[in-house]
Amino acid sequence: MRGAKSAKWVAIAAVVALGATACGGSDSGNKDKGADKGAVNANGKFSVEVGEPQNPLQPANTMESNGSIVIDSLFSQLVGYDTKGNITMVNAESVDTKDNKTYTVKLKSGWKFHDGTPVTAESYVKAWNWDANVKNKQTNSFWFSDIKGYEDVAPAKGDPKSETMSGLKVVDDTTFTIELSTPIPYYVYKLGYQVFSPLPESFYKDPAAAGQKPVGNGPYKFVSWQHKKLIEVARNDDYKGPNKAKNGGVLFKNYTNLETAYEDLKSGNVDVLRQIAPKDLPVYQQDLGDRAVDKPYSAIQSMAPAFYGKQFKDIDPKVIKGLSMAIDRDTITKTVLQGTREPATGWVAQGVLGYQPDAAGDAVKYDPAAAKALIKEGGGVPGNKISIQFNADGGHKEWVEAVCGSITQATGVACVGASKADFQADLNARQAKEVKSFYRSGWVLDFPMNANFIRDLFGTKSDGNQSGFSNKKIDADIKAADSAPTLEESEKLYQAIEKELPNYMPSIPLWYYKVNAGYSEKVSSVDYDQSGDPILTNIQVKK
Repeated sequence: MRGAKSAKWVAIAAVVALGATACGGSDSGNKDKGADKGAVNANGKFSVEVGEPQNPLQPANTMESNGSIVIDSLFSQLVGYDTKGNITMVNAESVDTKDNKTYTVKLKSGWKFHDGTPVTAESYVKAWNWDANVKNKQTNSFWFSDIKGYEDVAPAKGDPKSETMSGLKVVDDTTFTIELSTPIPYYVYKLGYQVFSPLPESFYKDPAAAGQKPVGNGPYKFVSWQHKKLIEVARNDDYKGPNKAKNGGVLFKNYTNLETAYEDLKSGNVDVLRQIAPKDLPVYQQDLGDRAVDKPYSAIQSMAPAFYGKQFKDIDPKVIKGLSMAIDRDTITKTVLQGTREPATGWVAQGVLGYQPDAAGDAVKYDPAAAKALIKEGGGVPGNKISIQFNADGGHKEWVEAVCGSITQATGVACVGASKADFQADLNARQAKEVKSFYRSGWVLDFPMNANFIRDLFGTKSDGNQSGFSNKKIDADIKAADSAPTLEESEKLYQAIEKELPNYMPSIPLWYYKVNAGYSEKVSSVDYDQSGDPILTNIQVKK
């Protein structure tokens, strides 16, 4: 949520980017799929609603949706995914392994960075070593932890013992190998996430400056960044990838609330929205007609306890399970969210490998009597009051109030929303471990497998684990799942882990996301990918 991506954290009541390399979904939920409603301006630019990225635009330093959508326009990775979650080659010609431990990557020839320098095997190996190095303070460093020698560049304490991971070897200009510490049968799936982007030599001269003016290898080139106003990218005419842009570029337009963005959409001041605010959900389909989008994607909304804080540090999981059972998901999704969400029955989002219905069992079933009894049996909620931190610019206020009302009515536990001004402030508070009680945790796939929703959120050392949840058995089970001999067996072991999570309640699943969005009359061929983001390269601008 993202990702968040680590993974990518979801800013709005909806989305984040999987990548410009993603092929997108099979049905956008809207009728306008082609550019047959007028002549096309191949060099025309269009605007997209976003918020201010939390961090500089460095591929390994972005764990949220506002930055990810920009990063994914500028950088391409080794692989991508088709509409069914299968691997497709992008910058890689092939990624092969015989033992799930050593992977050989061969690059396609002719690829260049936006500054004209070639993309080589060294471009990947050097970038990953820099990203992983603890000295460089990249938020997604842990994504490289599977590679042999990671602990030498990112020790738990002290300075790095080495500048490079022993598991990365350059064979020649277009070939390199990745040796993992232990075999992982699904590792190639992870290589489609933006953290595994290559970097040009110019990056290392001044990484901070490169984060303000990034040079990538993707379908768009960076033009400018007016902070908290606008980020502009232009089509890369030299791009060698499969997803060449059918437009002249993108204007990522900054908004601090979705209501304003929607009004701008109706008046033609912004072209593509990623999500509609809750208050506009009842009318947007009537307002926009064929330009309204209603489509599921692979993301989940949850509430995560701050396990590092006083309130939940030694909490009995029964208390959290009781709070979960006090939430009337059916009513909230049908009324407050206008039927645009589906109550979650587990921790893994729909549409990915290993998704299974009803994994959480009765932990997500509304039962006020059982909820109250569980909370009492677990020793009660300290202070008999909870809060839910959320970002005010994301359209969350209404459902947070509804969840709080449901919990209080069912259990007597007081509940209030804890609003942060924007997504950046929300994430900063999480990373600084300043959350007092719960925080809103929206997560979208980084790669289409259940491992991404379990290991990357609940593994003790995972970057996406911002709650402080830690359990030795879960860590051991994750290690066993990662060491399975086949992808199918790993998937099944992660399914077994998910079935055990009600005993630990690392978070409270709420509902699965849908893309409820829209676009202006200026653009056509608008669709959204499995991660819920508009497929920027496919969008066409009308004359």
